[in-house]
Amino acid sequence: MEDQFKRQIEYMRISITDRCNLRCSYCMPPEGVRWLPSSEVLSYEEILRFVNLSTELGFKKFRVTGGEPLVRKGVISFLQKLASNPGVEDLTLTTNGILLGGMAQELKNVGVRRVNVSLDTLDSKKFSEITRGGNLQDVLAGINKSLEVGLHPVKVNVVVIRGFNDDELEAFFHMAEQQPLHIRFIELMPVGASEGNKNLVPVEEMKARLGLSNLVPLKEFQGAGPAQHYAGEGMKGSIGFISALSQHFCSECNRIRLTADGKLRPCLHSTKELDLRTLLRNGASDLELKELLAEAILLKPGQHYMNAEGWQGRERVMSQIGG
Repeated sequence: MEDQFKRQIEYMRISITDRCNLRCSYCMPPEGVRWLPSSEVLSYEEILRFVNLSTELGFKKFRVTGGEPLVRKGVISFLQKLASNPGVEDLTLTTNGILLGGMAQELKNVGVRRVNVSLDTLDSKKFSEITRGGNLQDVLAGINKSLEVGLHPVKVNVVVIRGFNDDELEAFFHMAEQQPLHIRFIELMPVGASEGNKNLVPVEEMKARLGLSNLVPLKEFQGAGPAQHYAGEGMKGSIGFISALSQHFCSECNRIRLTADGKLRPCLHSTKELDLRTLLRNGASDLELKELLAEAILLKPGQHYMNAEGWQGRERVMSQIGG
């Protein structure tokens, strides 16, 4: 479908849970957040019905997120049903990697094509600090298992935070040299618990630190995301940069978000949400649900205003939105 700015909207990010087995400091406050009661979370059947209708309107690409999606009971069976939909051309998953080692083969078997793993440091002590207790080795094992079973590409998302991990850019670069991994450096966004954080490292500064003189841009790269990817001779993988703030990519945005509690969110930063869950549970027709999706697409703003507005006390944190 096309929005009012002539962008083709064909990509849906679906959060299946707000729960997570980590407590990353830029994602949620130290005390955590109130988990949704199970009655407020969309059932798998409700999600599958809506996905089916969305494919009839031209949606082709779907990413399952959380919270941490792999903590939800029955996720493998759900993903198998989702992948079996002939309208779902690309099914991917974003995970923190903690449970990935034990589930990568199943994910591959049921039709997940690729995974994005969130990993902000290669230092075990710092990893435990930023995740408030996570084990780095679990994530590295999950990444290696994903490569072993043939999930491709395996992308590693690195949120770069000044004073915390900006001294590790070269270490992540070496990962991409030595393994067929696609490292994506992401600017820290003022979303939820990171509101007011002044530790942004702009993409241009990241590039200057790494030096890209021996690398060439990759014009074609599998995925629906906004990263600019680069590779060089002898590299097994690539590096990419996502400039959500310094050089926002809103003019190319092709996505809609569905939160775990059944809200359609046209933009990560916008407070506008449309209540899908109530319609689903009040016996809405397929046509009514399609009309709601069409309305959400028309509500997509031309761009976000994170730079000027920050998060401004918005109630949701990242784990509740789905990233």
